[in-house]
Amino acid sequence: MKIDSPRQTSRREFIKKTSQVAAVSALAGVALPHVHAAEDNTIRLALIGCGGRGSGAVANAMSAGGLVLGDDSGTKREVGAGGGPVKLIAMADLRQDRLDQSHEALHGMLGDHIDCPPERRFLGFDAYKRAIDCLRPGDVALLTTHAGFRAPHLEYAVAKGVNVFMEKDFAADPAGVKRILRAAEAAEKKNLKIAAGLMCRHSSARQALIQKIRDGAMGEVQLIRAYRMDPGYFMGPFPRGENELLWQLSPGHPFQFLWASGGIFIELMIHQIDECFWIKDSWPVSAHGVGGRFAGSKDCSQNLDSYSIEYTFADGTKAMVTGRYIPNCENDFATYVHGTKCAAKFSGNIHAPTSWLYKDQHINNSNIAWRVPKETINPWQAEWDVLLAAIRQDRPHNEARRAALSNLGAIMGRAAVHSGKIITWDEAMASDFHFCPNVDELTVNSPAPVQADAEGRYPAPIPGKTVEI
Repeated sequence: MKIDSPRQTSRREFIKKTSQVAAVSALAGVALPHVHAAEDNTIRLALIGCGGRGSGAVANAMSAGGLVLGDDSGTKREVGAGGGPVKLIAMADLRQDRLDQSHEALHGMLGDHIDCPPERRFLGFDAYKRAIDCLRPGDVALLTTHAGFRAPHLEYAVAKGVNVFMEKDFAADPAGVKRILRAAEAAEKKNLKIAAGLMCRHSSARQALIQKIRDGAMGEVQLIRAYRMDPGYFMGPFPRGENELLWQLSPGHPFQFLWASGGIFIELMIHQIDECFWIKDSWPVSAHGVGGRFAGSKDCSQNLDSYSIEYTFADGTKAMVTGRYIPNCENDFATYVHGTKCAAKFSGNIHAPTSWLYKDQHINNSNIAWRVPKETINPWQAEWDVLLAAIRQDRPHNEARRAALSNLGAIMGRAAVHSGKIITWDEAMASDFHFCPNVDELTVNSPAPVQADAEGRYPAPIPGKTVEI
């Protein structure tokens, strides 16, 4: 069985483009008010989780520090308020090979802006603490591991008084969401800045369409439809004789396990679920869903290959969210909105900013009435521009609560499918369910939170029996 991983598209493509330019060497040059605690006005970074997302976030952070050539528009851009020197000074990961590969790639791309000698490259389950301990107030911890570990990492960063960029998703279960919410409150009291990796919120195209919706151009929003359907991510059996915990956390595997990442559905669909809540400017009151696996599937993971969720909002309107991961089927990756006046396309393939209004309800390129202005900064970059500007200018910036509640909405939808029951928002908010209650204490010698059977397969959800809320 081929083990595939969700395509890390835009950010990895951004890294590739960025690595082809030499303009990163210009990062040291923007004069700004001296509001950062460090004497040299350098914001220092610690990278926790050295996979593709983490390395991409470092590249975005460096780009936000100064003049960059070769962004998605292929043109120069001068970063203003977010500018100023940025340097990566510590790294942490569970795997030595990934730590080394990430360091080599980043140093080759960014040169002296990567200042991580061996003594500041940490390995192990507690490596995040040692990396964060290298930072000073005003610096930034990049939390880019999988969701099962996000809450303890965020709590430690907030306790240490450093700012945070945390990638999606943010929690695997309701108990993790509650920890994120508590950490968000603590950060607010300390005036810490937290950016969350739901980058579509920073898309100028989507912001423009949101404004059109708020201004009444679509009338009343009645229905939202979000799709992400692709060939799939099937996992083979666990190979006996390996460390099962480390195998579950090895590249390509965490999203196959509910405790580690929340599962493939949330991993892939959290952006579009967040778009639904943004469009409605509301959290859903309930979720109902269906899902399953195709006959004869040999997938050994905990995921289903089909998810369809109906979210209901307080005004009775609906959002339909569909994920399907099966080869040789129709693929789709887009979000649509239907109002009483007309329909709209909110986002397109691979989160493309193909946002426009149609003349009526017909979804047809020949029927477009209004297009958004072209984006000049991709949203992965824009979220870093905003974060660093907030740090340097001491502006409030804390996306953790909104991100955690969007994540809870995704968990609520997943639980509706896995349990076969209607799940309410109140039930999700009240739940303390967790997949791995000892996640903070895991070591390389810990048993894996979920165990393979004699055939190397892991337990999949059973509607009517499974409980996740």
